[in-house]
Amino acid sequence: MAIGSTLPRRALGRRLRELRFQSKKSQLAAGLAIEVSKQGIGRLEEGQPVRISTAQFRDLLNFYGAAEDVRDEVLGLIQEVKAAKGDPSRGWWRDYADVVNPHFDHFMSLEQACSSMTTFQLTLLPGLLQTPAYRRWIMETTEPNISAANKERHLELIARRQRKLTETQPFSMELLLSEAALRHQIGGTRVMGEQVRRLLEVGELPNVAIRVIPFGVGGHFGLITQSFTLFEFPPLRAGHVPEPPVVFVEGFTGALFLEDDGQIDRHRRAVATLRDVALSPEDTGCLMREVSEEYAE
Repeated sequence: MAIGSTLPRRALGRRLRELRFQSKKSQLAAGLAIEVSKQGIGRLEEGQPVRISTAQFRDLLNFYGAAEDVRDEVLGLIQEVKAAKGDPSRGWWRDYADVVNPHFDHFMSLEQACSSMTTFQLTLLPGLLQTPAYRRWIMETTEPNISAANKERHLELIARRQRKLTETQPFSMELLLSEAALRHQIGGTRVMGEQVRRLLEVGELPNVAIRVIPFGVGGHFGLITQSFTLFEFPPLRAGHVPEPPVVFVEGFTGALFLEDDGQIDRHRRAVATLRDVALSPEDTGCLMREVSEEYAE
């Protein structure tokens, strides 16, 4: 029987677990509040299917003392759980203009929850590594009418996201990067010079590996796969199996989240193929220093 994407259900479980921790309630107390077993609350928080009505969810949010904007976010996730039912092997497409739940970003949820992130990028750098000036150019290009206040909020958000690199353990990140992403002059030479220096700094972290695929290798498999990110997760509880991995593929108008084992395996093989043609982290550092010096001229 097709059960559809598990992604919204897993996101809902994580959010409810966060709210329970914040309210300092036990699973037993939460279950008693909405007439569900302690085990049912545990399964709900692990992203497993549990028969709970919308009214019970509202009562649970009241029990946790959730603010109005948080209630809207969670209720929106509940609607996404219902909307995501279908064939899981096809993946789950989410439109950026999704009116079901505009309060929740699934990419950032995965980014913050994962223990390992492997990403291949053809043209743009991932948010965890972007400088404010680089990010500002992206915002101003995609949203020309963005207000100064919203621009600053976006920059504050990405700064919080980037704490993941040093404050979350265990966490590791591998970036496989086309040389084109170093050569496109996003925001101009000054911005790119600063950005490449930022990459050099982050590449020194013990949990981050940056490897560039140089133009000199010619055609390679990444030109077919296009950019993607593979997220892997720790167990929710000691002795439990980890959450299943997720592959994220971004488009101009939305994003595709893949959970099917076959799709995950294909992307793992793509990562292995890309590693074969990428420079070592040490040689990547040499190339980036050359590029940085070119931008400084």
